[in-house]
Amino acid sequence: MSPEKMVHMANQIAGFFNSQPNADRAEKVAAHINDFWEPRMRSQLGAYVDAGGQGLDPLVLQAMEKVRVPAA
Repeated sequence: MSPEKMVHMANQIAGFFNSQPNADRAEKVAAHINDFWEPRMRSQLGAYVDAGGQGLDPLVLQAMEKVRVPAA
């Protein structure tokens, strides 16, 4: 998947959870990515974050601590 599309998708998830009143938004973003993104998508997102994560919503960056990124 193109980096632009991946960033857009991740930011859409963050946008939804940013609108929610709960304090556990990052955990919910991570849970959504873990539940609905296949391993190679999570790997690509992890590599993108490791390379700086340009353009990603801060909530996505915070959620990455709980995203299950498969070993390379």
